[in-house]
Amino acid sequence: MIKQKNLGNQVMIYSKTYCPYCSQVKSLFSQLNIPTKVVELDQLEDGDAVHAALIEVTGKRTVPQVFIGNVHVGGCDDTMAAKSSGQLNKLLADAGVTV
Repeated sequence: MIKQKNLGNQVMIYSKTYCPYCSQVKSLFSQLNIPTKVVELDQLEDGDAVHAALIEVTGKRTVPQVFIGNVHVGGCDDTMAAKSSGQLNKLLADAGVTV
């Protein structure tokens, strides 16, 4: 299910509405004018099941979890580090997203 969602969207963010780290990541992509598909796990009827599937795929329990072009970037710290190092732009370009 996670892989299928990721394949259909260039930038996927799995988030929870009350999470400040999630807000930080969503704000970053918004500031960069990069369209994202955000899945708010706490607003899904089957959010716990989706979160469990996400944990199986990533090995991480925390949110946010960011995928670009079906490549797992990681959480907030990972995404911010990728932005600082220039890796985020490379991942976006590889996924066909214009920065």
